[in-house]
Amino acid sequence: MMKTAIYVRVSSASQKTDSQQADIRRWLEGHGIDDFLWFEDTGSGRTYDRPALLKLNEAVFNGEVDTIVVWKIDRIGRTMKEANNQLWEWTDRGIRFVSVTQSLDISDKIGKILAGVLIGIADVEYDHLRERQAAGIAAAKEKGVYKGRKPGSTKAKPERAKELKAQGAKPGEIMQLLGIKSRTTLTKYLAD
Repeated sequence: MMKTAIYVRVSSASQKTDSQQADIRRWLEGHGIDDFLWFEDTGSGRTYDRPALLKLNEAVFNGEVDTIVVWKIDRIGRTMKEANNQLWEWTDRGIRFVSVTQSLDISDKIGKILAGVLIGIADVEYDHLRERQAAGIAAAKEKGVYKGRKPGSTKAKPERAKELKAQGAKPGEIMQLLGIKSRTTLTKYLAD
């Protein structure tokens, strides 16, 4: 029997999914859905090698899921190309996709168009955030206030990443084990 899959994601370990869960649970109750699978990730929306997302895709592939529910469409991803590809892959398989806070149900062409627009907005919003962050750091450096990361603030050590790779660990596993949030960081660790 196919089930509804719930997917929630936060970007960092200091964030909580409580508000996403509350809104989604209200939606589930309002639609009389009490049998569902729960998938929860912590990681950047720019990375698609997330453990729960991979498990969700496996459940879709195995025919266990007929509906995917998210709090907001950018929980799936924040890059226009990858998020669109993910959504179209699901809808091409006949999966219903629902974003509860955006009242979006992607089951027809209009829903797909709206999803594309919302994903594009999330992508641009992320780029603007990075620009503002870089501008703030530059201004702080100019004032002599910003000194960079404090020594030891990086969670993982490059040596450990290399050890795990030598032991046959996959990139996603290394990132999860060491708390690395970015593929760029992992690549840097493995290249040093």
